[in-house]
Amino acid sequence: MNRKLFTILFLGCTLFFVTKPGNAQDTTNKKRSVSITSSFKPVLKQSAKINFGAAPPTADTSRPKLNYDIPNQNLLFAYQPGTLKPMALQIDTSGRWDNTSYIKAGFGSLKTPYVQAGFSFGDGKTNGLNIYAKHVSSEGKREFQKFSNTAVSLDGFIQTAKNMEWDARLTMQQDQTYKYGYEPQNLNFLKDSLRQRFQTIGGRVSMHNINKTAYDISYAPEVKIDVFSDNHKVSESNSYVNLPLSKRVGDNFQVDLGLTFDLTRLSKQDKKAFNNTVYYISPSVSWFNQNINLKAGIRPSWDNKEFKLLPNITAEISTPDRKFTFLAGWTAYIRKTTYQYLASINPWLWAPDTLANSRIEERFAGFKGSLGNHFTYSAKVGFNTIHNQPLFINIYNDEQNGGKSFRYVNEIKMNVLSLSGQLGYTQQEKFSFIGSFTLNQFGDVKTPLSKAYGMLPLEIKGALRYLVIKDLWLTSDIFGWGGSSYLTKSGSSDHLSSVFDMNAGLEFRITKNLNLWTQFNNLFNKEYQRWNQYPVYGFNFVAGVVFSFAQKN
Repeated sequence: MNRKLFTILFLGCTLFFVTKPGNAQDTTNKKRSVSITSSFKPVLKQSAKINFGAAPPTADTSRPKLNYDIPNQNLLFAYQPGTLKPMALQIDTSGRWDNTSYIKAGFGSLKTPYVQAGFSFGDGKTNGLNIYAKHVSSEGKREFQKFSNTAVSLDGFIQTAKNMEWDARLTMQQDQTYKYGYEPQNLNFLKDSLRQRFQTIGGRVSMHNINKTAYDISYAPEVKIDVFSDNHKVSESNSYVNLPLSKRVGDNFQVDLGLTFDLTRLSKQDKKAFNNTVYYISPSVSWFNQNINLKAGIRPSWDNKEFKLLPNITAEISTPDRKFTFLAGWTAYIRKTTYQYLASINPWLWAPDTLANSRIEERFAGFKGSLGNHFTYSAKVGFNTIHNQPLFINIYNDEQNGGKSFRYVNEIKMNVLSLSGQLGYTQQEKFSFIGSFTLNQFGDVKTPLSKAYGMLPLEIKGALRYLVIKDLWLTSDIFGWGGSSYLTKSGSSDHLSSVFDMNAGLEFRITKNLNLWTQFNNLFNKEYQRWNQYPVYGFNFVAGVVFSFAQKN
């Protein structure tokens, strides 16, 4: 039984291993192969090709319309028409020369030597030095009717690597004239008693940042000192310090702050010296965009310790093309009265015993703009109030004085209605003309006979430059004014005759470095008077040459 069971189990196991596939490793070298039942062939899409045979576009024969906006250059045209002095063509010494040096010399009909020279050094961009010198004198028909003027100035600037530019100026000037306006003319005077000689030595130093700082701040501090004296042992020192600061806030706002000190000390022989001081603060805020500029500020001022709060409000509104601008404002400021300032207006005055500064308040409205590409215009009407306006009166307190000297007096308060305008025309460098007028009406004057002695009720100016032919220029000055009031010897009031005069000059280039020039003054030969009893020179002329050298092309 056991044997038979064993046999059955043996046969079952044998049958199981025979029918089950083997898992043992095949050690034979059977070659393997891969059968591919299908294949994939990628194909790129047909790309578009550039058609090089395209026809060219049709030519556009229409003329394009191009608009140019060129600013008119005559807005900054400067001119100084002379009255008493037979000057030749004036040179603007405030500008910078581009390494241009020259000597201008001539002689005139009134024993007039004329010498002018200018020398320039440096590259004109990061540093420069300009030296300017001038001398002119004349002698008229009247006894002691003569004057002389000598001036020398040095202007320099230098830029540093720290975004700074320094400017410095040194000036020396001497003016001499005589009190020839005595009446009657047969009076006898010593020459030294009539001589009026004024000397000025001045210096100025300033600095400013070329580009705004990281905080959009600009600054330009300035210090200026003048020492002024005459031949009568009167001396005056003037010190001026200005500290302006401005900051840009965003795209449309700017904040300005200024601090100014102006100190004067006048010393006269055998008299105690006295001081004249002014200092003020000028905070303001401006808002502006492309067409509008509004400014609002105040000016707290101390005039010899007397406090005044002055307004400073202005507005400018322009059209989008900026060819028309409306102006309006209400502003006030203090104009310093010094011996130097008074002598520059009337050189035949007595030295003052006191000085009172003028406080000027202006309320104005006007407009300015341009017509086409050549015309510019402006007009303004203003109502001004002036406190302590200087006036000049002839002195007749001595029979032997002859009214040749003037005394400076103050008008405590006066109102002035002013109307002014300007018209200019410029055509390239061939022709330019600019003319202006100012009409003043004085009111509420409290001086004797209620007259504004020495002030002009009307003033007209004009300047012309014309290129006649190549290398030949014609220049002309036109000026006139309404006669000012003066106090007569009898104590009554009168006014001088109105004036209209013209000067003309020619300049012709001979070579690259040599020009001929001539100037004719007082073409109508009128011995008119700007100040009572002081007639100007009649017709006179000056002629000479200009030699230029050290040109940098």
